[in-house]
Amino acid sequence: MTVYVHETVFTWGATPLKFGAGAVDEIGYDLARQGARRVLLITDPGIVATGVPQRVADAAEAAGLTVEIYDGVRVEPTDVSVLDAVEFARQSEWDGFVGVGGGSAIDTAKAVNLLTTYPADLFDYVNKPIGAAKAPPGPLKPLVAVPTTAGTGSETTPVCIMDFLDLKVKSGISHPALRPTMAVIDPLLTLSMPPRVTAASGMDVLCHALESYTAKPFHSFPRHTPENRVAYNGANPISDTWTEKALHLLARSFRKAVLNGGDLEARTDMMLAATFAGMGFGNAGVHIPHACAYPIAGRVRDYRPADYPQKEPLVPHGESVALTAPAAFRFTFPTDPAKHLHAARILDPATSEDLDPREQLPSALASLMRDIGLPNGLGGVGYDTSDVPDLVEGAMKQQRLLAVAPRAVREHDLEAILLDSLENW
Repeated sequence: MTVYVHETVFTWGATPLKFGAGAVDEIGYDLARQGARRVLLITDPGIVATGVPQRVADAAEAAGLTVEIYDGVRVEPTDVSVLDAVEFARQSEWDGFVGVGGGSAIDTAKAVNLLTTYPADLFDYVNKPIGAAKAPPGPLKPLVAVPTTAGTGSETTPVCIMDFLDLKVKSGISHPALRPTMAVIDPLLTLSMPPRVTAASGMDVLCHALESYTAKPFHSFPRHTPENRVAYNGANPISDTWTEKALHLLARSFRKAVLNGGDLEARTDMMLAATFAGMGFGNAGVHIPHACAYPIAGRVRDYRPADYPQKEPLVPHGESVALTAPAAFRFTFPTDPAKHLHAARILDPATSEDLDPREQLPSALASLMRDIGLPNGLGGVGYDTSDVPDLVEGAMKQQRLLAVAPRAVREHDLEAILLDSLENW
């Protein structure tokens, strides 16, 4: 048998999809085909107010299913809010789950599915070094994801993310078994999404695409054994194809969707972009902006963005990812200049070729972020130079993500990226 030092194999998986206006009305048929009869629908109060969860429940009940709604999901879920949902779910028996909402609801549904199917301490499953990163001992129950935002791509990915309150950091669980068994993607559900939510969730899509596109190539990793293959393989030809598709859709419709939320064509493009980017990064992985995003969100003090719940300080996930993206891609540029320049040309064909090549992708990102009303860097959400050491410490805990970066990332590299991100323009 030939012995390889470096990886020669990549894997690629994706959730079966049903996409299009009105797709959600067929969910009862889709659940029944998977053997679900008694279903827990998991969502949050803001989404409940739109009427979408009840519409989903009505469609399922019309097909003969029994549905109960849990609406206690927290926007940007925490270990506490996830365990509250698990405790609720354990009060009854379910043979299927539906996550309705953004990544918060879908990620919570993944965790509920895992911890009710194979009960254990949450930290047994959480990624290292925060948890033990144990694999689920078998398959999970059917989980249908119904996204109402064009953002996380959680409907196609094998990860769920949460804030760990005592640790002041985000982490999560990553395993192929968590991937939903089906995604029902209906652009009509996003028409009521307000501008700031559209902007933040769209930046999450964009960073998913760019990070997976520029990730460490799969063949640069040490050889894995079959039983130890990871969910994040690194950039590969299939993930690159999907992420490029996502970038073209974002270039065409991101600004339109923020400025005119009723533009169904733009909303459809954004939902397709989120799906395509999820199919890319859910296999290739994400790296520096996401690693930095988790402590940025976890250590927020006073920032309360428009269009989000105002009860507690919050940096929306998409914003926390975007804030370091220009500096991060300036850092990764030398690993593959051609890819960085190609991405810049897709996002902003008018980018001047006279501009320093290293600056072309950061410039395209900064221009977009200004146009859609995002904060100008970390300073815009309340951080200053004194916070950088703590943010570095939190980002360094995200080794699962930093391992996917196309070049080694050390503490002083993160410090430079974060300092460079205090203002982006």
